[in-house]
Amino acid sequence: MVDSNQTVSIMDINFLNTTKKDFLNHHLFPRLDKREKTFVVTANPEIVMKTREDAAYKRIVESANYVVPDGAGILLAAKYMKQPLQERITGIELVLDLLDFAEDQGMSCYFLGAKEYINEKMVLEMEKKFPNLNIAGRQHGFFDLDDPKVVEDVAQSNADIVLVALGLPRQELWIDQHKDKFSKGLFMGVGGSFDVLAGEVKRAPEGWIKLNLEWLYRILKEPFRIKRIFKVFEFMIRIILKRS
Repeated sequence: MVDSNQTVSIMDINFLNTTKKDFLNHHLFPRLDKREKTFVVTANPEIVMKTREDAAYKRIVESANYVVPDGAGILLAAKYMKQPLQERITGIELVLDLLDFAEDQGMSCYFLGAKEYINEKMVLEMEKKFPNLNIAGRQHGFFDLDDPKVVEDVAQSNADIVLVALGLPRQELWIDQHKDKFSKGLFMGVGGSFDVLAGEVKRAPEGWIKLNLEWLYRILKEPFRIKRIFKVFEFMIRIILKRS
């Protein structure tokens, strides 16, 4: 958790108001250096809406050390509320920056989640991109959240960074349920990032990303995602009605 003066509250969720560069250099990297346990939530409108529907999930998100805005809808809502956030901080970009830092500092990473072939392919791709990265372990995402073998494997890996790609809300639930069993580690839910890192899903072109239209690009490429947009529309309607 951070000082309220550094945050913008959207539907009772406090988002850290900073840039990605400052978030990494002034928050995450120092905590990694000190081996401080850290829980990061990269929240989009879907996550915020889930906190409205599920009080237990809301408490988990609120317990995170940091909640950062990953989603154009979050930035749009903050701007509409006349409390603009400085920058969108995406999970996929944080992952790459953290892996780069880990490789440089000799730290280790554990990759938890996604389908087995995607997890395996993604790790192979990360080994190419970061040849000196210490990969402490990996595990696909098809397991019970309370499976002790998975927890034991992560714990024995002694990883400095644990990236959890189990999707909303399983990834935050797993982190909350088990983070106290570890002596250190930066834990972050990363959604579908492993699919992108594995090369199975392509990110939007840079121009789309800069215009905050990555969500539209994904829908055009994967029409089945249209159902998820309804939550974003509901989110924005609630923001507008709250101010009206």
